Amino acid sequence: MKKQLQYTRINQQLQNLLSATSYQITQLANASALLAQSLEDINWAGFYLMEDGKLILGPFQGKVACMEIKIGSGVCGTAVARDEIMLVKDVHQFPGHIACDSASNSEIVLPIHKNGHIIGVLDIDSPILARFDETDREGLSEFVRILEEKL
Repeated sequence: MKKQLQYTRINQQLQNLLSATSYQITQLANASALLAQSLEDINWAGFYLMEDGKLILGPFQGKVACMEIKIGSGVCGTAVARDEIMLVKDVHQFPGHIACDSASNSEIVLPIHKNGHIIGVLDIDSPILARFDETDREGLSEFVRILEEKL
């Protein structure tokens, strides 16, 4: 299936899932499950949420993960510090990469906003180098936009 079509389907499913409840943790749990079951060649999909000036582990699908990440540290913390999407083709070349799962080789992280502030990030890892591209960036940006409307 072409990636663009796949993201159209995923984003439609997300709209339906999010309209079923207003509980943030429930929404994020199902959002991470949706990504994990829909995307190929990923080994982690989930959320880190802002709490007390740092990122804390939220709902996810995958192996045990880092529980806290300082702003500016690793790919997730850098995404928050810069307030930008981080598409990293080889995490082992990323300065300050935090290796929660040694099987992860590439990563995409997207900040999530509410009322003009970052409330967390969507983080997806893959064991495949250069797994994520501009089509993933666009499709996941829409995914995050939908989340931002509903959270």
